[in-house]
Amino acid sequence: MNQDLLAKAATCARGLAIDAVVASQSGHLGLPLGCAEMGAVLFGHALSHCPDHPSWLNRDRFVLSAGHGSMFLYSWLCLSGYAETPIEEVKRFRQMGSRTPGHPELTHEPSGIETTTGPLGQGIANSVGMAVASKMAEARFNTKEHTIFDHHIVCIAGDGCMQEGVALEALNFAGHQKLDNFILIYDSNAVTLDAMAKETQSDDVKKRLEATEFEVQQVDGHDMVAFLAAFEKAKTNTGKPQLIIAKTLIGKGIPEVAGTQKAHGEGGAKFAPAARKALGLPDTLFYVDPAVTAYFAEHKKTLDVAHDAWKKTFAAWQAKNPELNALLAQSPAYQHTLPKSDRKQPKDANALLALIPEFAKDSKIATRKAGQDVLQPLAKALPLVIGGSADLYGSTLNYIGDIKTPDDFNAEHRGGRNIRFGIREHAMCSMMNGIAAHGIFHPSGATFLVFADYCRPAIRLAALCHLPCVYIFTHDSIGVGEDGPTHQPVETIPGLRIIPNLDVIRPGDPEEAAGAFAAAFSREDGPTLLALSRQAIPLLDQIPVKTRREGALKGGYILIKEEGPLETILMSAGSELQHAVKAAETLGKGTRVVSMPCFARFDKQPQAYKDEVLPKSCRKRVAIEATVSATWTRYVGLDGAIVGIDRFGISAPGGEVMKALNMTADKVVEAAKSL
Repeated sequence: MNQDLLAKAATCARGLAIDAVVASQSGHLGLPLGCAEMGAVLFGHALSHCPDHPSWLNRDRFVLSAGHGSMFLYSWLCLSGYAETPIEEVKRFRQMGSRTPGHPELTHEPSGIETTTGPLGQGIANSVGMAVASKMAEARFNTKEHTIFDHHIVCIAGDGCMQEGVALEALNFAGHQKLDNFILIYDSNAVTLDAMAKETQSDDVKKRLEATEFEVQQVDGHDMVAFLAAFEKAKTNTGKPQLIIAKTLIGKGIPEVAGTQKAHGEGGAKFAPAARKALGLPDTLFYVDPAVTAYFAEHKKTLDVAHDAWKKTFAAWQAKNPELNALLAQSPAYQHTLPKSDRKQPKDANALLALIPEFAKDSKIATRKAGQDVLQPLAKALPLVIGGSADLYGSTLNYIGDIKTPDDFNAEHRGGRNIRFGIREHAMCSMMNGIAAHGIFHPSGATFLVFADYCRPAIRLAALCHLPCVYIFTHDSIGVGEDGPTHQPVETIPGLRIIPNLDVIRPGDPEEAAGAFAAAFSREDGPTLLALSRQAIPLLDQIPVKTRREGALKGGYILIKEEGPLETILMSAGSELQHAVKAAETLGKGTRVVSMPCFARFDKQPQAYKDEVLPKSCRKRVAIEATVSATWTRYVGLDGAIVGIDRFGISAPGGEVMKALNMTADKVVEAAKSL
């Protein structure tokens, strides 16, 4: 390691951070200044990455969990020579349309930014998910002759991340699963945003993480030799995930604020001229020493050599293992290594539907049970799909394969397709984001729908990042019954429907459930949430199977067409769809029933199709769903009526609760006649 040149690089990185924050008049200086020496060691010497080939399958993944310190990452990506982060983009920090937004954002093409970070703790949990995916890839694709996956997941986090509950959930999981490819660097600077850290924490992180089965080292984060030694030891140690507690001085380089909470944000920016002078930087803003530029250009050649050597191993592996190569080629990560013109087309939902047997006539089952039956043929056809559950497989029924002959991911069986996340719903969904961002496997996970509240921050980020996660959430309504209002998610579905880019699908019968699963596992540009019933609901046999399945793909469709002039439109989703169907029998031939399992998918349909399903000429509309009524207003209009539940539920048998809270065909008829 060339300490002299990397010390100059650390100074340049500090200068870039100062200049960018001053130019944008916003940002966070503390971490970029305090962690500069560690950045120099990582990006200038220790990480296995390749700026010229950012989609390299076997690269180390670096995650800045403390995403507010984004100028740390942008500075080092710029110095390393990543094409997506040239000095021009550093100069446009936090500006409209720049590639250097306020917090790191995952882009569709690999660019050195592995995941979106900012909400504290999420990056840690994402990193644990990436470590899981890496271990799965090793088990699935490495052979005795060829090792094509052996990379590490490296994450920098601060006190804010370490205090968040999701981080502890994920770290407990990592320790239990012995994820020794995960290296967490704790930037321990004794400062949080509002105050010194001692005001809000007094735990011993070393002891806590050792108790969680981590191997822990402590170093001076400004001592490059000591830090490199700790990092190299962490990379070679096996059997436990690794924690490096790096003691640093927040805001190092601006003496007026260094070591205090004022250094966290842009508080030190007003001292920039003096700081730049003290650092030995010239008057030129955004200065990079030519010697540093030359060093990283040479280092990039070294990284290219390592990448080329891996490519030879990979080519030999491909020749020897055509079936494994074909399997790997199905992954987004592999596709990103190809020219855009050579990439495969998205999965065909109708092709997936063809794999699913039709349900028996006159059957009456819960859509969670239908989901169990649908998942198996899909998982067989999609071997990169991974399942998981928050300690609820027996209720969510989403185990891939036969749960009696376990195929669990664990330290002894890294090839397992089912992940027992434990009672860690937030970390489950955050780790799913990491698995999806890693790019090889397609994650799904399950819990009760009401616990989506625990998962919401991670679900929101999946939608923001366009990650194809699949949430199989059951017990979707007051039909849960005796467990009462704590477990009856009356407001949850509407709250999820308003998240941009999230498909929330609530199927109204088993065949719609088949369409919902096909829609979810064929989607590649964002997450899908499947809301499934605990209680049995009837199969709507009077409607062709094709109509119900393909209708679910479109999000909304005409379930029953009127036999005379159109007078009334009844709408519903989920288990209450049966009541709209029954009400139509009473209301007569001028009544149409529209099933709306997914508002988001319906809204994406061509306007002509939407007008065909919900013609503007018919303003007499009624919707029924066992949720708060707000999100139906856009479909029923000001003249329509909504039979909803604008209160919390009741602890009683599910059928009785449904009747008590007006989820009946009679109430639909009454509402229609009142219009």
